[in-house]
Amino acid sequence: MLYTLKIRLYPSKEQTEQLLKSMERFNSACNVISHIAFKSKTFSKVKLQHICYYQIRDDFKLSAQMVVRAIGKVAESYSDKNKRDNLHTFKPHGAIVYDDRILTVKSIDTVSILTLDGRIFVPMAVCEYHANIINNALRVRGQADLGYIGGKFYLFLVAELPDEPENVRDGFLGVDLGIVKIATTSDGKFYSGAKVKNLRKRNFKMRQKLQAKGTKSAKRLLKRRRRKESRFATDVNHCISKRLVEVAKGTKRAIVLEDLKGIRKRERKGTRKTVCKTMRQALSNWSFYQLRRFIEYKAKAAGVQVIYVDPRNTSRTCSKCGHIDKKSRKDQEHFVCSACGHALNADINAALNIARRGADVIQPNAVA
Repeated sequence: MLYTLKIRLYPSKEQTEQLLKSMERFNSACNVISHIAFKSKTFSKVKLQHICYYQIRDDFKLSAQMVVRAIGKVAESYSDKNKRDNLHTFKPHGAIVYDDRILTVKSIDTVSILTLDGRIFVPMAVCEYHANIINNALRVRGQADLGYIGGKFYLFLVAELPDEPENVRDGFLGVDLGIVKIATTSDGKFYSGAKVKNLRKRNFKMRQKLQAKGTKSAKRLLKRRRRKESRFATDVNHCISKRLVEVAKGTKRAIVLEDLKGIRKRERKGTRKTVCKTMRQALSNWSFYQLRRFIEYKAKAAGVQVIYVDPRNTSRTCSKCGHIDKKSRKDQEHFVCSACGHALNADINAALNIARRGADVIQPNAVA
């Protein structure tokens, strides 16, 4: 399994100037290459290299390998045939793509990077988690990206670790993803919810005020707050996904999730013609796809199977008798079956139904 490690670099003042100068020169070269590619309609890396390699090397005084990486970056940006109608441009401080010829990790805390002024040795901070991945990796891939984010340099390394063998499955852990409670399991455990909801509501009101103000300082603050909210949500999703996988692995169960692809479209195409503003805002901010991806890769690394099931009527079906009735869902929190009277928290009831559907999906394979 591949892991992308984001590692902070701590260059000196002189090294910072060297890296920024190299980054700006590299991306200027990318813009020229992009113009040549777009004008000649040549998007193949090999063909593009034949056309402009010597011109770029002479004009920008880049090393041979940096020219090759610049051409590769441009070719990759045009790899999608649907995105070739417009000229692609690159920001001055866009990432530089390195390989093992021009960037080498010398030790766990030092990296050697080629700049316009030659190689420099830059200190880097590797946390215990990243160090463990690097030390146990089958290999650390040669290609790495050097990014400049918020005035700080980061190195994005890709490490390959062996997957754990899939655990012997002994049951199913149903997980209901929601807006009020981010995740609810068939064990009756709730994960997060109120804290994230309150933070997003507060940020939403703040965004409205700043957007109405419209000044440059307000726009800068909007950008900072957006990044802060994104970091918070990502951290919450990491914590939830980690815990779900730990529980599933410890109890030898598969994780069962609803296949929520296109949920925003489905909500807008429901029985009601319009969706209230509060719901639209909640759906737009709901990072369920990110949480699902986190669960997927953590589960794969831990040898836990992930199963997707049809989400239809999971919240309207009684987990005890199987009766389906929209009226049984009294409100967001309460479920009372109109047939047998079984009462349960609505999210736990849905999670139990999801777990049961996971068993129904696997059972035919088990029989075969």
